[in-house]
Amino acid sequence: MHEAVQHAAKSAPERAPLPTKLVPVDCRLGSVQVNWQLKAIAPVALVLLAGLMLFVLATVSLRDPQRHAVLVLAGGGAIAVCATLIFVLAWFVQRPMVELQEKIARLGEGDLEVSVSFAKRNDEIGNLGRNFNQMVAQLRESRYEIEHMHQTQISRAEYFATLGELAAGLAHEIRNPLAGIAGVMEVIARDLPASSPARTVVNEVRMEIGQINRILTDLLQTVRPHPPDMRRSDLNTTVEDAVIRARQQALSRPIEIVLKKDFALPEIEHDSNQIRQVLMNLLLNAIQAIEGRGRITVETEACAVGAAIAVSDTGRGILPEHLPNIFRPFYTTKGAGTGLGLSFARRIVEEHQGHIDVMSAAGKGSKFVVSLPLSRPISKPAAS
Repeated sequence: MHEAVQHAAKSAPERAPLPTKLVPVDCRLGSVQVNWQLKAIAPVALVLLAGLMLFVLATVSLRDPQRHAVLVLAGGGAIAVCATLIFVLAWFVQRPMVELQEKIARLGEGDLEVSVSFAKRNDEIGNLGRNFNQMVAQLRESRYEIEHMHQTQISRAEYFATLGELAAGLAHEIRNPLAGIAGVMEVIARDLPASSPARTVVNEVRMEIGQINRILTDLLQTVRPHPPDMRRSDLNTTVEDAVIRARQQALSRPIEIVLKKDFALPEIEHDSNQIRQVLMNLLLNAIQAIEGRGRITVETEACAVGAAIAVSDTGRGILPEHLPNIFRPFYTTKGAGTGLGLSFARRIVEEHQGHIDVMSAAGKGSKFVVSLPLSRPISKPAAS
């Protein structure tokens, strides 16, 4: 048969090859089905053919009429066996495979409501059908969850965008009268006698004005961020500057801030002002988390991608139910906090193409690790 096919192919006129994309998938699938059928039928056909040969040899001694009857009976039996086998294979094997191929094609088109009807069979093909239906059900649930999460993220993004616009406008409206109040308090403080008890009240008001101004500054930096000014410089210097400033904040408290620098750390491309703000947020949070005597450790270390800065404290730690939300804007567990510090810090680190991780246990302290690449990768222009 193969020789006949090759001869017909040679005698046929040459044709221009069709484009690959025009070859239908069904043709390839059909050839696979034929090959599978041949492989299933060929052993049985060979056995029957061998049986017929034995019948021919065994009936040599018989007379012609008897011999012809035996051979016809044997040939009819062989044909009946082959026909029965083909029918059984087509009904019990080929039909489920064709249905499975159709359902897979529909699944590839995005229809996740498909299911096969032979899943109730109590055999291997039934197991295949049940596994297919289970897989489709899992895909359907996953798509529903993804769509739900997508809608939730879109709603949250719209909410925060609107909230950011309102917050920015409100911050500007508050800053203008706040500057006037600060100027009036300066005039009052200058005119008060040095021994006046009102000076204490004026100083407290000035401190509160400064606190409000810092909150407004954090708010504006969060809703209207500035792109980082990336320069290659010594990261140890940036970290040391932040530690010095944090020590000034903790002078009145029994808190030790220890700096451990990795002197083998290469120069890192970063915005020193923004990274300093990140570390100040982490250090001030660590100071506020410590009740009484405590210790804060700041470590720099070279790593595979660039550098890592670890800030660990011996404070009260973070409860497990609060840990997933600490980087969300306006989320805070402190009565006087704004919930913007960690959100602002993570945004800065992500703009540096780095990431910030946290490990904490209630009553045992927290550890924040800021990882920065050696240099921020340059985004390639999109291919036209």
